[in-house]
Amino acid sequence: MTDPAEKNPLSERQVKTPEGEAPTPITPIGNSRLADALKHGGRIYQLMVESVRDYAIFMLDPNGYIASWNRGAQLFKGYTADEIIGRHFSVFYGPEDVASGKPAWELEVAARDGRFEDEGYRVRKDGTSFWANVVLTAIRDDDGSLLGFAKVTRDLTERRAGEQRAIADARRLAAAESANVAKSEFLTAMSHELRTPLNAIGGYTDLLTLGLGGPVTPQQLDYLERIQRSQQHLMGIITDLLNFSRIEAGQITYDVTPILVFKIFESVVALVEPQALAKSVSLVSNAEETGLAVVGDRSKVDQIVLNLMSNAIKFTGPGGTITLSTTFTDKTVSILVADTGRGIPADKLEAIFEPFVQLGRSLSSAHEGTGLGLAISRDLARAMQGDLTATSVEGRGATFTLTLPRSK
Repeated sequence: MTDPAEKNPLSERQVKTPEGEAPTPITPIGNSRLADALKHGGRIYQLMVESVRDYAIFMLDPNGYIASWNRGAQLFKGYTADEIIGRHFSVFYGPEDVASGKPAWELEVAARDGRFEDEGYRVRKDGTSFWANVVLTAIRDDDGSLLGFAKVTRDLTERRAGEQRAIADARRLAAAESANVAKSEFLTAMSHELRTPLNAIGGYTDLLTLGLGGPVTPQQLDYLERIQRSQQHLMGIITDLLNFSRIEAGQITYDVTPILVFKIFESVVALVEPQALAKSVSLVSNAEETGLAVVGDRSKVDQIVLNLMSNAIKFTGPGGTITLSTTFTDKTVSILVADTGRGIPADKLEAIFEPFVQLGRSLSSAHEGTGLGLAISRDLARAMQGDLTATSVEGRGATFTLTLPRSK
């Protein structure tokens, strides 16, 4: 009789090859050493399993005692074959799982259903635990009798750690968003509750200053002016807090239109001149009436430049100078506010744009405020497709640059 291996269809199959190329030779499997090896598949299977490093693969007898051990199992669990073969596989489970009878239950399910899969903690030889995916498969003889179980274990510790980090990040994000909403609602309510009495204080102070409540002595007038300044200062703080909250919550809307730069300079200089005169600080504006224009929300651009000018006056001593100027390219216009004040340390040039950061703040500092002005200004600038940056040489002043898209 002819050996079936010699009639293997693969030995007679013709391979189609591209035109002009020689056909790839095929070795008849029946005539190869692989055919002999396949006839002894048990040994080949054993060698294959033993060489696997990424999975723990081993056999259990029908009662759960370990009958084989591969290299991956040794790497995962720390036991050598001599140490573990013959022991019950419950050694890989924590005390709680053993006490609850989980190992025996897994064997029962695998024997009944043919397969059992689970994810959970398993224990190594050194007592440390790892997160594992476990598959138990019942192995039966031709007559259906149970020979034992094949057990495959994967170490998923890194994957689970990544999932746990992702869950924790999602929870933190949700908590942060919830906190932001609560903060925004609180600041809005606080703003309303504080503005009402402060407006009343300001209104009645104005009435008293005008003498509508009777004659006012010079000393009383001085006191009333102090009350007015304090009321205006508190209103400014409340406005900053509310604006910052609205920006964080995405509640600010922008009416973006072309804006002539010299109009911005005119309005802002008029507002800060009294403050500069009171401190003997000179203002220099280098913007002439030209067609140079930016694209942005007029009120918000004015707010940014006003904040920059007010800060410059605050940190510039008597006799100093503040210069308002522009530079431009084909695509952008930069508004520069330069002062001759004390300057900013190099390591603080970015920190000053963080919320609630104010240089020189201390219990005895004369520089009042929330430290939100620059943070709000940069956020507004970036929302209008621009930016706000600072440069400085300590002891020689600072320059803040507001860059916005140029209007064509």
